[in-house]
Amino acid sequence: MLGVSQLLCGTQTETGHLRYGAQLQHQPRAERRPVVVWTTTRRCNLHCMHCYSDSFDKAYPGELTTAEARAMLEDLAAFGVPVLLLSGGEPLLRPDLFDLIAHAHSLGLRTTLSTNGTLITPELARRIKEVGCGYVGISLDGIGPHHDKFRGKRGAFEEALAGIRNCRAVGQRVGLRLTLTQRTVADLPAIFRLIEEEDIQRACFYHLVYAGRGRRIMGDQLAPEELRTAVEAIFAQAQDYARHGQDIELLTVDNHADGALLYLRVLREQGPERAAAVRALLRRSGGNSSGVAIGHVDNLGNIHPDQFTWNVTLGNIREQPFSQAWSDLGNPLMAAFKERRALLPGRCQGCRFVDICNGNFRARAWAATGDLWGEDPACYLTDEEIAPAADEGGMAVSTARG
Repeated sequence: MLGVSQLLCGTQTETGHLRYGAQLQHQPRAERRPVVVWTTTRRCNLHCMHCYSDSFDKAYPGELTTAEARAMLEDLAAFGVPVLLLSGGEPLLRPDLFDLIAHAHSLGLRTTLSTNGTLITPELARRIKEVGCGYVGISLDGIGPHHDKFRGKRGAFEEALAGIRNCRAVGQRVGLRLTLTQRTVADLPAIFRLIEEEDIQRACFYHLVYAGRGRRIMGDQLAPEELRTAVEAIFAQAQDYARHGQDIELLTVDNHADGALLYLRVLREQGPERAAAVRALLRRSGGNSSGVAIGHVDNLGNIHPDQFTWNVTLGNIREQPFSQAWSDLGNPLMAAFKERRALLPGRCQGCRFVDICNGNFRARAWAATGDLWGEDPACYLTDEEIAPAADEGGMAVSTARG
């Protein structure tokens, strides 16, 4: 997750310390406590084109019981996990969700909710607020019928927008999310306008990851020049919000080439001193953190490096607490994710940005190449940009990958 507003504009954000805080400076990667994504249930009321869990509106046998979930929350809290992201499927379809959020809150464990938003009535928004949920992220993958088609339900856009409004009405912190694809990128200007009109204070722009049903729409991946044009538009919009004094935080997610592109923009526009400070923060964050500073527990209790890499299982909480499995460097896969540099492909080995990217997304590499340690095809940086001998003080920024 790249804090665009924070790094590009100097905007102070509520959760920026989790990505760039001084506590990370001298902390070995193997000892970092991860943000944990929990697929609370695989069931979902929508049928989204890019769903990483390939969810349907049906019961999934064997999901964690309330007692098992409570024990997991207690282990995560004791382990020092900074945030628990409750995902799905659609998490609001889990009957005990509010009891579990309240329990997490009582343990001092910060929770965020990742939802399609269609079920958030005024009453449900009040309950989300009352049980202590820290943040709600609601997906808007385009405007009106574009979102509806992407999400597989007519009227889903209006329902999701109502969910955002209902959260705002009760003072619940809420933001929107959009996944960048050929089907959604044309709506970026309209999404920017919607953010202002609805007084939405946080928006995350995700890159497509080829997992679950997302593998079926790999052809919807933006071409390299289209991808960086979209990311540059997000950068420019963050700067525009900052110039006008608007307290709106923009982030990009799931492509660590964005960090290098932001650094190059700062270098070009703000000079080497400011660029060096930004690069130091990016290096502190460390790029892709799958298996390091982010982890996933699926609906059956299986532990994965992130919510997209279901093909790699690191344990199961029914057999071993998350804290123990995550700390077990005797597990060769766990150790590989934490110290992956030597396993990365040749292009990464020669890249001067590998310290702020860490090889990008392994789930995309695996889907595209069949090799978990292959090259992530979503890297849009040119050979000239990544060359170690490049002149950082005066390098021209190309608009296409070489």
